Amino acid sequence: MTLIITMISAIICTAIWYKNASNDKLKISTLCFMYWGAALMWLVDMIFEYIELQEEFFVVFMQNILNDSLLGISVIAFGLVAWRILLFIHNQKNILKNKN
Repeated sequence: MTLIITMISAIICTAIWYKNASNDKLKISTLCFMYWGAALMWLVDMIFEYIELQEEFFVVFMQNILNDSLLGISVIAFGLVAWRILLFIHNQKNILKNKN
């Protein structure tokens, strides 16, 4: 679930970035790279977990689905927080330049 949630977020973010590629004032490209990096990390984690567990990998427990979903949502939320902090820092530099 974590991989699916992160991939969906990365795809949506990439579509928004491509639509507004000429005007990237909001640094959506940075958010895309964060989400694609997280998706790649979860993909590698899934591959290694499959190698380790083999057939047991396909046994699904509702508790695991819930935990993975909450983890995916928190990854998306923390990505948005980090992106917002980046925008705040970038905007502060522009405000200081305009005041001088």
